[in-house]
Amino acid sequence: MNLYEEFVYIVSHVNKELDITPVLYGSLGLEKATGIDFQPQDIDMLVPLVFLEGKWDLLKGAMESLDYKLVDIHEHEFMKNEIKVGIAFIEDLKPFANIDYNHLKTIEDNGAIYHMLSISDYLKVYQKSSLDGYRRTKNNHKDQEKVQILQQLISQNN
Repeated sequence: MNLYEEFVYIVSHVNKELDITPVLYGSLGLEKATGIDFQPQDIDMLVPLVFLEGKWDLLKGAMESLDYKLVDIHEHEFMKNEIKVGIAFIEDLKPFANIDYNHLKTIEDNGAIYHMLSISDYLKVYQKSSLDGYRRTKNNHKDQEKVQILQQLISQNN
C-alpha cells in the first residue's frame, strides 16, 4: 500500500471524527515537501498534545476504527498489516526545532486537510535530530544525509 494514500485516508477520518488537522511529518513528509524518494518506512504525524493526553481515548478509538492496533503506548504507535503509524504532538515543534507550528502550510488532498513543514523547517528538524546519539546510531547517519540534501536544495533555490 502507498503510505501517502494511507496517510490521506487516516487524515480524512481524523478531520471528520476529531476535528484534527494533523501535520505530515518524518520521511514521508520530507518526501512530499521535496519530491525526493526518501523510502519512508512508516507514517509519522503530529496532532495537538491534548489528543495524546486528555483526549487519548478518542484518538485511539479513531485509529482502532480504521483497523489499527496500538503496539506501543509510549511512542503512540499503531500498526495495520505492514503499516506503522507514529503519532507525536505538534506543540513540540517550537521547543525542539524552533518551528512556529501556527504558520505551517495547509494542504488539501481528496478532502483531507493537513499541515506540512517547509524544506527549511525540515532542515531545522533534521539538524536537531542528527545531534541525538540514539537516532544517529539507529538511523545509520540518515539524518545527516538528509541535512546535506536539504542544504543543497535551499542553496539551489537562493
